[in-house]
Amino acid sequence: MIEVENLTRVFRTYKKKPGFWGGVKGLFKRDFEETRAADGVSFSIKEGEFVGFLGPNGAGKTTTLKMLSGLIYPTSGTARVAGFDPTQRENEYRRLFALVLGQKNQLWWDLPAMESFYLLRAIYGLDPKQWKETLDELVALLNVSHKLNVQVRELSLGERMKMELIAALLHRPRVLFLDEPTIGLDVISQKNVREFLRDYNRRNKTTILLTSHYMADISHLCDRVIVIDHGKKIYDGALARIAGAGARQRIIKFKPRPSLSGAPVSFPPEWQPLHGESKICDDGEILLHVPSESVTIVCQQILAQGAVDDITIQDVPLEDIISEIFSRGAVTA
Repeated sequence: MIEVENLTRVFRTYKKKPGFWGGVKGLFKRDFEETRAADGVSFSIKEGEFVGFLGPNGAGKTTTLKMLSGLIYPTSGTARVAGFDPTQRENEYRRLFALVLGQKNQLWWDLPAMESFYLLRAIYGLDPKQWKETLDELVALLNVSHKLNVQVRELSLGERMKMELIAALLHRPRVLFLDEPTIGLDVISQKNVREFLRDYNRRNKTTILLTSHYMADISHLCDRVIVIDHGKKIYDGALARIAGAGARQRIIKFKPRPSLSGAPVSFPPEWQPLHGESKICDDGEILLHVPSESVTIVCQQILAQGAVDDITIQDVPLEDIISEIFSRGAVTA
């Protein structure tokens, strides 16, 4: 469904020199600097796949989605979506995909969302009966029937995002690009949006490419992830393999009894983590990263040193594993 080969986008920006005279000199001679927002990115996505697109801020995720949507042109490389070249911006292609930007609105701010839905029906030339069936289905799935005639500006952030999703899906696109669809939402709204997207993908076999900084979105929705950093792809594969890298470590959390917390705690060398340092929190709780095979012996050593109020063993959070990938710059096969 999506074929990307060596996709590159270079932004050229004017580098202004400081001060008044720096601005005057810039009138006659300008210095520019180039930023590679996407640098030779290649991947392919099959029809019906739900793929996570990860990377830190400025990695090039949104730029890549915009190139696939035809909003900006690549400096070099090629992309094909369902056989279409996004740079041609053909009407048939624009009816085939939808792009939802979590920080941008496509609905009219001062009008009820329903008015925008009528407008989209006219823009896409949708059959009124099919449009109504699709609208009713989406409204029921997202439970927003009582909000259709409320001004968009009066909706909560979660309600507004649900309306944005309805607007994007009214023409039943085969490909859906989602850029931070849950940004700023509360936990319940995030959960509702995730459940809707998972159900919609299963029902309609829509190909979805999702960017999100919330690892809960990725872990609940995506079996496969593509990771980019500084414009370059550094991983493309199963999310389970990334999560499996964290299985080699565990986090032991414990808190010494108040009577002992004032005394310094010394750790044998084998307690030290494979990555990062041990951490003592403000409330006296101690966090240790240890190899999985050493968890039992370390817990025994902790208990042998003295009484503790609590001790728990946790998996390494997915956020920490992804951050480690960014710091390494690549994932070995």
